[in-house]
Amino acid sequence: MTTDPDSALSSPDPDARHKAKMANRKAVQDAEVASKTITEKGLLIVHTGPGKGKSTAAFGLLLRALGYGWPVGVVQFVKGAWDTGERRMILERFPEVRWHTMGEGFTWETQDRARDVAAAEAAWVKTVDLMADPAIRLIVLDELNIALRYDYLPLEAVVAALKARRPDLHIVVTGRNAKPALIEAADLVTEMTIVKHHFAAGVKAQAGIEF
Repeated sequence: MTTDPDSALSSPDPDARHKAKMANRKAVQDAEVASKTITEKGLLIVHTGPGKGKSTAAFGLLLRALGYGWPVGVVQFVKGAWDTGERRMILERFPEVRWHTMGEGFTWETQDRARDVAAAEAAWVKTVDLMADPAIRLIVLDELNIALRYDYLPLEAVVAALKARRPDLHIVVTGRNAKPALIEAADLVTEMTIVKHHFAAGVKAQAGIEF
């Protein structure tokens, strides 16, 4: 005897109601998954917004890719050669990762536009080099959004190059204030928002948490 799911939803038994509710949800989810026909596609992913976690999420994705044995690359715009936990761990354990820290510090630290532009241009040259390598499956462009925000690089040329990437290449761009043109070109955009941040309460950046 088959139980009517509609009657189960109104059953006085909470376990029966839960089972019926999850069965309905599974049916909707299965139909949604079945409607997707593209099995593989290189994605342009953007992590932006004022909240914490943009680069953190990108490096988590990088570790996932490494878990599948993918060759990967990292180009860090703006950020200087900090001794960060992710850089230390990834380079020590995965020496095959092509990691390039190209920035010289945030713009309020350098206070030299010409120097910042030169650093961004050099970082973009490395990016193009990685994109041209057919072995690389995923590239993290950390803080590229900052370089674009301050017009250190030509927005149209950068977006055009990212859109023209080969079909199997995934690229993750991080940084606040992503340009609308980049958001439009992206396949996935996540905006990190601030609900509460310990920095506002006077807590300084800490090793293992912020870097």
